[in-house]
Amino acid sequence: MVERVSWMAPVDYEILLFFDTHPIKVSPKVLAVNIDYDRQYVSKRCVALTDAGLLESVETGLYEVSEMGDAFLEGEVDGRDLENPDE
Repeated sequence: MVERVSWMAPVDYEILLFFDTHPIKVSPKVLAVNIDYDRQYVSKRCVALTDAGLLESVETGLYEVSEMGDAFLEGEVDGRDLENPDE
């Protein structure tokens, strides 16, 4: 189970869980369709998760889970150690 982090939005968990089961590079548009959220909101949260080190922007407009993101999903990273990208 993924640890709850105070600054993370509910969609952040959906994004990370998508990557946990689909280790591929995707755009926010494709991601939004697959997790049933607004594309613009997903795009904004992908930037926040990238700033926190959980995702990587691998090409213009494409994201994938980072090594830290994988470690977080595996319970190997304490959520309190993640930087809040909103600060």
